[in-house]
Amino acid sequence: MNQVMVFALCLCVLAMLTLILFVNTLTAVLTFISLIGYAVIYTVWLKRATPQNIVIGGAAGAAPPVLGWTAVTGSVDPNSLLLFLIIFVWTPPHFWALAIHRRLDYAAVDIPMLPVTHGVAFTRWHILFYTILLVIVTTLPYLTGMSGLLYLAGVTVLNAGFLWYAGRMILEKNEAEADILPMQTFSYSVVYLMLLFVFLLVDHYLQILVV
Repeated sequence: MNQVMVFALCLCVLAMLTLILFVNTLTAVLTFISLIGYAVIYTVWLKRATPQNIVIGGAAGAAPPVLGWTAVTGSVDPNSLLLFLIIFVWTPPHFWALAIHRRLDYAAVDIPMLPVTHGVAFTRWHILFYTILLVIVTTLPYLTGMSGLLYLAGVTVLNAGFLWYAGRMILEKNEAEADILPMQTFSYSVVYLMLLFVFLLVDHYLQILVV
């Protein structure tokens, strides 16, 4: 255990020095805050403290777009915060789908994930609620002028797919199908986020070419 801690601390120090010396201090500070948020606040405390652990702890996982933005520009831009918000809202339905599938494992080690403390049906409704919220949030890049019609069209299709999976998890009566839907939803959520950022990038560079 001591060797692991020493190794982790060495990596942290080297990472911070690298960011300060070769990137900028703001990125180093924000990265350090994210590191403490994930490794200490979420992993050590929140994960075992509340069934809302993944909602609160999702802030650390949503930080990378902000860190990338500050690494390039040296400042925190509203658009980077919008990307943060998208990942923050995406995290609960993404992770709770996996938590339903692995709920017995979480229960065995006494981690109070939502499906363990409040049941599978309750968690499915929460997944649907956050998916609806995600649909709203992911339209903001278009509404704020950050992206154009290509992104809007792509994310609309992606959102329809996510809603379809979330809705099926609630409505499916076939027990065998209901058992495999959480992992299907989880897998889709991974592809969803990747394609969302692909649409953002393609839309961005397409607008540059048009101009």
